[in-house]
Amino acid sequence: MTGFGSTATIRRMAISIRGIPAFEDNYIWFIGASGSLRVAVVDPGDADPVIEALERDGLELSAILVTHLHGDHTGGIQDLVDRYPAPVYGPPDERITTIDHRVSEGDIIRLGEGLTLQVLDTPGHTCFHACYHGEGFLFSGDTLFTGGCGKLFEGTPQQMHASLEKIAALPDDTLVYCAHEYTLANLAFARIAEPDNPDIRNRQAEAQNLRDQGKPTVPSALGLERMTNPFLRYNNPNLKASAERFAGRPLTPGAEVFTVVRYWKDTLD
Repeated sequence: MTGFGSTATIRRMAISIRGIPAFEDNYIWFIGASGSLRVAVVDPGDADPVIEALERDGLELSAILVTHLHGDHTGGIQDLVDRYPAPVYGPPDERITTIDHRVSEGDIIRLGEGLTLQVLDTPGHTCFHACYHGEGFLFSGDTLFTGGCGKLFEGTPQQMHASLEKIAALPDDTLVYCAHEYTLANLAFARIAEPDNPDIRNRQAEAQNLRDQGKPTVPSALGLERMTNPFLRYNNPNLKASAERFAGRPLTPGAEVFTVVRYWKDTLD
C-alpha cells in the first residue's frame, strides 16, 4: 500500500477495525464483527477507496457514521449510498444533507451482530461533532487526535475543553481512532509544550519508527494520550507552568490552560 500509511486491522474481542487511507492523511475506518462480511464505515470523505475495498474483499456496507460536516469526512457519502443503500448516522447538523439518522448525546447505534456504539456530543472543532464509543474503541473524528486535538473552526475553547473532558472520562485502555495521521506533528508541539516529559520523547521516537516503516500511528490508547497529549494535560502542573511562561501570566488549571495551549499551537501552525 502506497501513500501516507498502510492499512491496519485491529481486533479486540469479536470486533475488527480496519483503516483505509484517503487523501493526504485521512483515515476511513471500517468496523465489523470479526469474520463478518458486513461493515460500517466512519467518515468516508472519498468513495473510491471505500468502493475498492468493499468490492475487492466482498464486503457489504451496513452503515455510515459521520463525525462532522467537513468535506474530507462527508464527500463520499452520496456516491456510496447511491451504490449501496445504507443508513447514515451523524450529528444534528442540517448542513450535512446526506444524514438520514440524526443522533446526539447518549444515543445508541446498533450495527448488528452484537456491536453497539454510543454517541458523545463533542462540539469545538465544529458546532456539531459526534464521537462514537463502545467495545473499548473511540472514533473521535477531529475532536481528539493522537497527540493533539482539532482546531477550533466554529466552536469555542470552552466547548472543546468540555468535549475533551467527556473523552478523558473513558477508560485508559480505550483505543482512539482519529481521522488523521497527525501524530508526528502533534508530538513535535508536545515536546515544545513539555520539553522535559520523557513519555513524549519516547512516544515521538516510537511514532517516527512506525512512520519510517510506512505504518500508521493510529490507534493509540487513551492512557497514552493522557501521558503525552498536551490537550488532555490541562490539569498537569508542568504543562500549566509552561503555558504560563508562554502567556506571561498565571493560569487556572483546566479550561484556561487548554485555551492558552490551543492558541500556542495555532501560532506555530
